Amino acid sequence: MNLAIKGIIITSMKLKLSLITQAVAIAMAMFAQTVFAEPAKQPAISGKPYENSGTLNTKLPDSVGDQNLPDLGDISQTVLSPQDEQRIAEQILREVAVSDEVLQDAEITDYLQAIGQKLVASGPDKRQIFHFFAVKDNSINAFAMPGGVIGVHTGLILASNSESEMAGVLGHEIGHVTQRHLARMLASQKYDTFKNIAGIALALLVARSNPQLASGALTASTAAGVQRQLDYTREHEREADRVGLTILDAAGFDVRGMPAFFTTLQRGTRFIEGTAPSFLRTHPLTVERIADVSNRIEGMPYRQVADSLDFNLVKAKLRANNGLSQAAIEQFQENIKENRFSNETAEHYGLAVAMLRKNDTAGAFKQVEWLKSHADKHPLIENLSAKIEVARNNPQAAAAQYAKALRLFPDYRAIIHGYAEYYLATNQPDKALKLIAEKQPLYPEDPYLYEMMAKAYAAKGKDLLRFQAQGEAYYRKYNLNGAVEQLDLAIKAKDGNFYEQSIVEARLKELRRLQENEKLAIERLS
Repeated sequence: MNLAIKGIIITSMKLKLSLITQAVAIAMAMFAQTVFAEPAKQPAISGKPYENSGTLNTKLPDSVGDQNLPDLGDISQTVLSPQDEQRIAEQILREVAVSDEVLQDAEITDYLQAIGQKLVASGPDKRQIFHFFAVKDNSINAFAMPGGVIGVHTGLILASNSESEMAGVLGHEIGHVTQRHLARMLASQKYDTFKNIAGIALALLVARSNPQLASGALTASTAAGVQRQLDYTREHEREADRVGLTILDAAGFDVRGMPAFFTTLQRGTRFIEGTAPSFLRTHPLTVERIADVSNRIEGMPYRQVADSLDFNLVKAKLRANNGLSQAAIEQFQENIKENRFSNETAEHYGLAVAMLRKNDTAGAFKQVEWLKSHADKHPLIENLSAKIEVARNNPQAAAAQYAKALRLFPDYRAIIHGYAEYYLATNQPDKALKLIAEKQPLYPEDPYLYEMMAKAYAAKGKDLLRFQAQGEAYYRKYNLNGAVEQLDLAIKAKDGNFYEQSIVEARLKELRRLQENEKLAIERLS
């Protein structure tokens, strides 16, 4: 990074940031407005946090190719190799793990991940690992970043009239990644340092969590120039549309969901500056683009695809947690009274969530009883039922409900989380540890399971095991330095046996080697 840009960062933001974070802050603000605000039960896949970890590699299923997809071009002509993009993705995911703007909800994250992986499995690149997450933002937006990191605003999910519409957005974003559009743009602008590229990719989360930081950075003429240079081209958009349609069709969704979402957005705004959805402000839809997509689907067979109950329940949960709880309650109640809904089960579920949010446990309990009598068994409903019993301060009923929910849905991550949290809250660390040990093989890369394990060991006064578990949690949050610090504390604790000490020492040695490899990689690319 040149000295002028570093000076802008220091003087305009006045933040005590590390060198990498400084690069992230200025560049993310540059990039934040250029990201596509576009038409955007399986465990959440976090990929491989660090190279050579040996145990955390996640492979995607084989993909269906498309003979008519555009040529990706010579990979040697781009600045970013796949390995470089993976390193950038790790830094992005490190921010995702701790950002207040990211929705840390296992049910919604796992739903997005499941839909995303279904699309990816039908895409053109079977080697690329993808990571999907939700951003707490009511604007209609979605964005793709290097390394297959795709963020979806909650506002986009709420604005989607069907699951196929939302899947169309995700398919388009997957298309940007598989066609390596950002890498190709960076290549054309000669951005040839790892720190600059990482900063450009990472800034989105920084800008979202600190709007003043974004506006301050954007006052710099240099930042504005870079932003203009990184805009997606019309050809990139048409290419992503073509890839997205192919993925959408192969995955079994209704391809008409993509143009339907476009036209819904166009009808829903007067295109007044500052009031149009961010989807349209940051990436205008042209008549030609909509016509191109519409023409492409003319020859495709008509497919009527019903929305999944998962989609309807996730939307209802987001609605219930949006705005004032009482307003949400009244809206759900009115919809039920007037029979104004697309899915009655989702409406009662949303009402129960909103009531629980307002601490009306009696009302929430009544709605769940209705659901259990009228709806098919579903993990979101069973998990909500257990949470209501916890809120009612009824530990015996909560334990029984969690046990029942886990029997019905033994692999459901949110239920596993809730049950372990219940054991910790009721001072049963041994049962928490037993549950985590049984279920952790399903989610070996879930940092929250390690965090709860650390709390359980802390309750038992076992320091070495506590620090070890916390270190593994940091590792899975892509915080290698934090992981090393925790394992160093574990060795110093001196309360483990010879076997436990040996495991920690070997793991610490491995992480320090990875730490050195990361340092060398950055030096090589700087």
